[in-house]
Formats: sequence, C-alpha cells, structure tokens
Amino acid sequence: MAPRFKLKASSDRATESPRWHPNFRNYERLPDIKAVRTVFFVNALAISVAVALLAYVVFREYSIHTIRNQIALADQDIARNRVLSEHGVRLFREFQQEQKKVDVVSAYLHSRPTLSPVVIHIAQTLPKNIALTYVEMRDSGMILRGVVRGAPELASGIASAYVDQLHADRALATEFGNVDLTNLNKNPQDGRLNFELFLKLKMPKK
Repeated sequence: MAPRFKLKASSDRATESPRWHPNFRNYERLPDIKAVRTVFFVNALAISVAVALLAYVVFREYSIHTIRNQIALADQDIARNRVLSEHGVRLFREFQQEQKKVDVVSAYLHSRPTLSPVVIHIAQTLPKNIALTYVEMRDSGMILRGVVRGAPELASGIASAYVDQLHADRALATEFGNVDLTNLNKNPQDGRLNFELFLKLKMPKK
C-alpha cells in the first residue's frame, strides 16, 4: 500500500489572512436611529405632561364640584335658619309690643290711688254745707256726686268754692289733675242743688 504523503503548506500561506466581505450599506439611506429615539422620548414626555395636566384638571373640577356641593348645603342651612330666625325675631317683636302694654297697665295700676284713703280724705275735708251721695272710681278719674245744703241763691257759689278747694288740695294734687264741675242742677222735689264733679287722674310718666 502506497504511503500517504501530506503536503506541507507553503510559508506564504502559513499565516491566514482575516476574512472580509464587502460593505454595501448606504448610510445616507439608512434611518437615523438617534432621531427615532429622540422622537420617542419627546412623545413620551409630552404624553406624561398631558396626563399630568388632565389629572390636575380632573382633580380641580372635582374640588370645585365638592365646594359647590358644600356651598349648596350651606345655603340650605342658611335658608332654613333664616326662616327660624325671622320667626324668632317676629315673636320677639310681638313680645316687646305686649310687654309695653303690660308695662303701661302695670304702671297705671301702681299709679292709681287706693279708693279708701282718698274717700276718707275727701270725707274729712268735706264742707258742712255739702253732702256726697255717690263716689265712683274709673280708669280716667273719680266721679263725685252730691247735694248742696243752704239757700238756693248761695248753692252755686258753695259748689264752685268746693271745686276750688279740691283743686287746691295738696294731698289730692299728687294723684289728680284737673277738677271739673260737670253737672249742676236743681232738684225739683226738694229744691236743693245737685252737682257732679270729675277729678281727672294724672297719667303715669313713661
């Protein structure tokens, strides 16, 4: 069998040259990857800003809606309380008016003299020619009716003098004002002169 011989590589091919291939890429026509990345990040940032603004607007609208609801509830409370307040003010004014009436009546009742001491004083100071037949205490004053004794031609003078006496009486002046002779006539049965006097009460000072 014939021996196998190996061919020795020549020294020129001992060192292999690096492999290579032709570069047919056209860089001018290839897409700009950097520009694509930039546009992506810009769009992402714009979307983030838009989402943030939208969230802010939604939150603001929600806050405004909440505040409006609170204002509406407050207005309802104010309207309800206003009705109660106006009712209370009206009742208070009515109470004030009634209180004024009560005060006037109370002052008048306290200012009215007691009938018994007045009648006793009038009886003690009554002239001998005059006799009282009727005494009445009214809200506005006192009515005295009586008869004048004595000669008919002197009766009218005696009655007028009694009016002056009552008007000058200091004890009566504290409670009564004017003293008026309201009636003076002759009784046809006995010929005596009948008279009627009105002592007007002083109004209490307000």
